[in-house]
Amino acid sequence: MAKAILIIDDSETVRAQIAHELMSAALCDRILQAGDGIEAFKLLLTTPIDLILCDLEMPRIDGFKLLGMISSNKQLSDIPVIMLTGHADRELKVKLLGHGASDYVTKPFDAPELIARVKVHLKIKGLQDELKKSNDRLKQLSDTDPLTLIYNRRYMMNMLEKEMQRAERKGGHLSLVMIDIDHFKHVNDQYGHQRGDEILASIARLSQSGLRSYDFVSRYGGEEFVLTMPETSHEDALIIAERLRNLIQNHSYTGSLKALKVTASMGVATYPTDFITSVPDLIREADEAMYRAKVAGRNRVFSMNRK
Repeated sequence: MAKAILIIDDSETVRAQIAHELMSAALCDRILQAGDGIEAFKLLLTTPIDLILCDLEMPRIDGFKLLGMISSNKQLSDIPVIMLTGHADRELKVKLLGHGASDYVTKPFDAPELIARVKVHLKIKGLQDELKKSNDRLKQLSDTDPLTLIYNRRYMMNMLEKEMQRAERKGGHLSLVMIDIDHFKHVNDQYGHQRGDEILASIARLSQSGLRSYDFVSRYGGEEFVLTMPETSHEDALIIAERLRNLIQNHSYTGSLKALKVTASMGVATYPTDFITSVPDLIREADEAMYRAKVAGRNRVFSMNRK
């Protein structure tokens, strides 16, 4: 992976010397330079950087101030910073480390020492990046239903709590659509569970179509899905559910499922009402509405319409 290093020093000569040593050691693919902290911070906000070499004494913003700006920015705080200082004072070096510096090198610097320290911190940064990617991947897997690749029930419950709190703070609405595939057991019996899994995955994809960035679909369990729509009134939720019902009903399958027509029954509930003051209330009302849709003949959208 390409690596980029940012050199910050008000001396063009020092920057050129450091850049020469780094390129000679083939430690990075790209070197950026800045003459002061303000110029450097602008670069950091727009350009991915793997390591920073920064002079302590600079005009406008010195090294301490820049360290504070980097440490307080969540997107930049994990970039290692090696400070360059002309002072050999032990207390100063301890202070630098305490303010967020990863390491320091005393000027005039010894080239082999500088290269060795840069190598170490680039390696550490690489390992940290790989660990972060692994953790992000594990988080994604823990939130995702492995069959349909949409969110799972655990994620849905966590997000519903947050969205309900948001709706309460803002005085807005939170709508839920409970979706159940009609006669799905018969589909499994006739076509087999593998084909049934394909249908579940198709319904998941159809349910995601046309959603806003803050809406999301989850697999609630079995052949049941939940569409969560923050900032959505009950009337709008009914329209969206009806549109999805038609989309599912008119979807054409291929292969051995070519003759199959799948329908779904849906129940809609919206927070807040006198009957819905919590997440369990919201789920219960949507589930009850879906059950009523089943009883009324399936392939329809139903609402308890309570006030």
